Amino acid sequence: MPASNFIKFVNARVYRDGYTSPPFTESTSDPQSTIYVDDDTGLIVDRPSSVVYDIKTVDLQNRILAPAFLELQTNGCVGVHFTQYASDEEYVENLGKPTPSRTTALYEESPLSEWKSAFHLRAKSACQVLPLLKPRSFEGGATLLGAHCEGPFLNPSKKGAHNASLMQKPSESSIDEIYGPTTSPIKLITLAPELPRSPNLLPYLTQSQNIRVSLGHSAATYETGLSALAAGASCLTHVFNAMEPLHHRSPGLAGLIALPSSHSNNPERKDQHESTTNPVAEPPYFSLIPDGIHLHPATLTLAFRSSPHKCILITDSVELAGLPDGLYPGNAQIAHPQRKVGNRVTIEGTDTLIG
Repeated sequence: MPASNFIKFVNARVYRDGYTSPPFTESTSDPQSTIYVDDDTGLIVDRPSSVVYDIKTVDLQNRILAPAFLELQTNGCVGVHFTQYASDEEYVENLGKPTPSRTTALYEESPLSEWKSAFHLRAKSACQVLPLLKPRSFEGGATLLGAHCEGPFLNPSKKGAHNASLMQKPSESSIDEIYGPTTSPIKLITLAPELPRSPNLLPYLTQSQNIRVSLGHSAATYETGLSALAAGASCLTHVFNAMEPLHHRSPGLAGLIALPSSHSNNPERKDQHESTTNPVAEPPYFSLIPDGIHLHPATLTLAFRSSPHKCILITDSVELAGLPDGLYPGNAQIAHPQRKVGNRVTIEGTDTLIG
């Protein structure tokens, strides 16, 4: 019997736009609970003609059908940091192989603020690493989406576990000096919008270089963040972590997740359009670390419910993920020994979280 050209999933609870469809019953038949997938490309397609193609049917019996996990921020795992990434073989063997506890299908790697150190102190090594993070697929491994550079344009006052000495101001460095002659592997950059010349850098990155910009490791006010979104930024990095806390009179960057869409009829949005003091900005995507360590479950729920369609869950994993508990040396980005206890990694002797 020839292989099926299409797979028909029936009786599925389909995850769409941040919501899961209700359980399927005979009395609540829903055509959206049926999904067709091209067996050759893996793409969801419209209903094919059964006269022309073979169709294999799979009854999911009310199981959830959702996309595979897309990781937009990981620094490494199982002993390998992405700034030390040396070959495709190493990636597939150690970083891109899914396991029962790590079912990622696509990665966007986060080389962190170590890029400044790399290009100034080990230029040859860094120029070798960044091209390796260009988008591509691997046989037997998660697809690479490109590089997420978390820095070096970060605010030292919100450094988290980053080495503040590696951070730069946009007014003092050029993109070529920091990232090298080509930015094509870079798909996302996290920066602090309050730094000098950040407002000028935003349209250059988003319009000229086609790089998405996320706001993070920042002491920016709500108003500064609003201006950055209007200038081209479209995301917030690990909300609540490494930014000003959400205060009832001064919400900071975290308050931006509640922005109404310009496509809504919300009077608040109408007021913003008519205002001459507040720039018009679309609500940002925002990432959260749902490990029960970086955020209290109530805080996580509050953020998610504010805008499910814009919420992105990340691991922000480091090279110690998947390794036994213990004390480990630092790396080019972490200048101190690292203590791993369960899923929690801190700078030794402190409560500063790493990843």
